[in-house]
Amino acid sequence: MDTKIIKINALDDKSVRELEYAAKIIKSGGLVVFPTETVYGLGGDAEREGSVKKIYAAKGRPSDNPLIIHVADAESAEKYAYTTETYYRLAKQFMPGPITVIMPSKDTVPLATRGGLDTVAVRCPQNPIARRLISLSGTAIAAPSANLSGTPSPTSASHVIHDMTGRVDVIIDGGECDIGIESTIVKLDGEGSVTLLRPGKITVDELLSVVDEVKIADAVTDELKDGEIAESPGMKYKHYAPKAELMLLDGERREFVSFIKESSEENIAVIAYSEDIPELSGIIPKENIYDFGSYLDKSMQAQRLFDILRRTDRVNYSRIYAPLPERTGIGLALYNRMIRAAAHKILNLRR
Repeated sequence: MDTKIIKINALDDKSVRELEYAAKIIKSGGLVVFPTETVYGLGGDAEREGSVKKIYAAKGRPSDNPLIIHVADAESAEKYAYTTETYYRLAKQFMPGPITVIMPSKDTVPLATRGGLDTVAVRCPQNPIARRLISLSGTAIAAPSANLSGTPSPTSASHVIHDMTGRVDVIIDGGECDIGIESTIVKLDGEGSVTLLRPGKITVDELLSVVDEVKIADAVTDELKDGEIAESPGMKYKHYAPKAELMLLDGERREFVSFIKESSEENIAVIAYSEDIPELSGIIPKENIYDFGSYLDKSMQAQRLFDILRRTDRVNYSRIYAPLPERTGIGLALYNRMIRAAAHKILNLRR
């Protein structure tokens, strides 16, 4: 398959014409990769079973893993889901933005899009390129992250060009993604209550400013139990993984640094907080140290995580070490992504 790459910096007349071309591809059953504020999405017509099957094939993704459908505005969810007052309270506060809401599905969404479930995951992205593409397409766009299944999610055009050239019809290059991790996913329970299935930029405390109760699914921090169904993307045991084994170190910063300094392993990579890099630089080669951002800046760490994991894949490391994030605020989202990337391999350094 020939893949056309379209570069868009701003929504001027020329870029809108390019998006009209991409929208025609969606309408005709093709696949278009597009930027969002979280990560790049691999998009097809959510209402076409054939398009959805193409998405699964392009990613190499199991068909029991449900897809998120992207709409141009919150009200467009009415066509696809049985909405509630809680949905509109969340939408008023967080949409357009990095939140996905799971609701009972209408028959307008094929079972293939839903991964065989009776629910559908709905998101209205904030990125103006994404929203214009959806609007021009005249349909909801089903779009998982635009990476090969199991690998780190793509946060730049270079990532998707590497993974998806020859697998999709169009790649829209919209620059770097602002947030760098996928959306927060919640499932509506009773009125005023939600279950958090995947943490993201929108935190538990922010959700509690809108709803009365936020339950946290066990799979946010633990493995799915045998026979447990993945209700949303990102719940699988191993996800986002680099090629080398990733080991998470649970301890204080000084314990993390001491462990690396005392290690006799060769050919390792270290993902380290900016403040700790000077001390580590004399211990292992500087090019083997990946700057995670400041210890205090969890948003920067989220923005850098997937890009760092992809950069480690360019080198044949024997192992990658990284700090285990705290589970507060956006740190819960980092924790969730990193334990899956590490297949839950955690070494306790705490004394």
